[in-house]
Amino acid sequence: MTKKINLFANLKSDFASGLVVFLVALPLCLGIAMASGAPLFSGIISGVIGGIVVGYLSQSHISVSGPAAGLTAIVLTAITDLGSFDVFLSAVLIAGVIQLVLGFIKAGSISNYFPTNVIEGMLAGIGIIIIMKQLPHAVGFDADFEGDQSFIQSDGGNTLSSLFNVLNYVQLGAILITLTSLIILIAWDKVSFLKKMKLIPGALVAVIIGIILNQIFINTGSSLAISKNHLVSLPVPNSIEELKNIIVTPNLSGFLNPKIWVVGVTIAIVASIETLLCIEAADRMDIQKRYTNTNVELKAQGIGNIVSSLLGGLPMTSVVVRSSANNNAGAKSKMSAIIHGVLLLISVLTVPMLLNKIPLATLAAVLLLVGYKLAKPATFIHFWHKGKYQFVPFIATLVAVVFTDLLKGVALGMIISVIFILKGNLKRAYVFRKEEYADGDVIHIDLAQEVSFLNKAAIKETLNSIPENSKVIIDAKDTIYIAHDILDLIHEFKTIRAKEAHIKVKLKGFKKAYQLENSEDNHVTIEHYYDAMKREMVKKEVKHFDV
Repeated sequence: MTKKINLFANLKSDFASGLVVFLVALPLCLGIAMASGAPLFSGIISGVIGGIVVGYLSQSHISVSGPAAGLTAIVLTAITDLGSFDVFLSAVLIAGVIQLVLGFIKAGSISNYFPTNVIEGMLAGIGIIIIMKQLPHAVGFDADFEGDQSFIQSDGGNTLSSLFNVLNYVQLGAILITLTSLIILIAWDKVSFLKKMKLIPGALVAVIIGIILNQIFINTGSSLAISKNHLVSLPVPNSIEELKNIIVTPNLSGFLNPKIWVVGVTIAIVASIETLLCIEAADRMDIQKRYTNTNVELKAQGIGNIVSSLLGGLPMTSVVVRSSANNNAGAKSKMSAIIHGVLLLISVLTVPMLLNKIPLATLAAVLLLVGYKLAKPATFIHFWHKGKYQFVPFIATLVAVVFTDLLKGVALGMIISVIFILKGNLKRAYVFRKEEYADGDVIHIDLAQEVSFLNKAAIKETLNSIPENSKVIIDAKDTIYIAHDILDLIHEFKTIRAKEAHIKVKLKGFKKAYQLENSEDNHVTIEHYYDAMKREMVKKEVKHFDV
């Protein structure tokens, strides 16, 4: 039975964190919409739905949903191919329905198979991406799209080229506001009397100071004044009619177009995988270590995408950047995500002109700290000390996420983790030891509890390397499962190679029958492979061989 949660129990901390997420989400919603080739207001709609609808339906305590950078390439291509945004919305509607179905068939359970080191590598990679993407904004250079989170940008350049171009576009006013904002944010976490003011988040103070500083620069005619293209840019409807015209509804005639269904399935798969990855990451960040029902999350995302499509919004996922900002701001429950959605809705309807005065440099400072906390050096040191089997998948995931994208990075990390698991499994198939006796050495091969076909190569190599005229004991007293291939291998060694090489073989502990999944009657008897072996099995420890 699901425990009921009082959403208002931690309203003080949740409101403060919701306010911080709102400030982070606002430019991201607009930037992702721009990078996707969609109307700017569609990003805001998606952020509002992700906050209020998905935030309420989800069981995650700190994750925040909204338009995702990982979908920008898919959305941009789809809108171009389909010819219009309203037709594309039909694909988003289909994607939402598919996600809803995935939730009901419990497809969310695949998230349990994401290794911790891969998830942490993904988070660190995203942290580095955030830092690299925000550095240009921190110094007043805006060539890089706010919503473009991939290494190769939609303008043909890449993240590194943007960083190099920064030197040609340094704006002292933006640098001053960035440094001031960073000082405020760091002091808010470190200075004791400021830490007590939890209701007023440091990000809000930084935003207010940033606006005031820039207005002073503008009013005094200073060269430090930040131009309009480095401020938040929110659509400003002047009437109810203009607001209605901004909202686009799906063209349902698109259901007859096969391309719509292909796009819908693609969005559903990619959005679901990204959501499951981000939910796992959010659960890892949660200091209370609460776990999210991922099947419920898929249903919530499905309903969110259905509603978003009907109101003209972009497809959404759970997003690491906003979730991390939410966690760092001290969120206690999902009320924080809901509050961020409500603030987005209120702000765009009431004070868009005021929001358009916020310098992107201030928001860059907020995100720079978020990025640092995701990719802090302590994380690298932690996995380094855990050994190569943990560190290599971690660092490979990180590098691939930075230079390709989230899904490819995680896929590479998973593949490397599986290879290491198989390699480790091969080493655990048996214990090889040698005992010395007066009449000659005895080689002991003690089989593990489970010996699968994956262990065949290692056991085969060991048996082939046993020298002539040796004495060998193969012990299976602890073994519960042996694959057919391994039984065949031991039988061939005993009956053929051992005789040719004059190797004395003793078998110990082999059971009369083993439960095998690949057998028609679900069990196989040892006699089926080697009746002669059974007669030679001994019940006690063998100290020597009778020659």
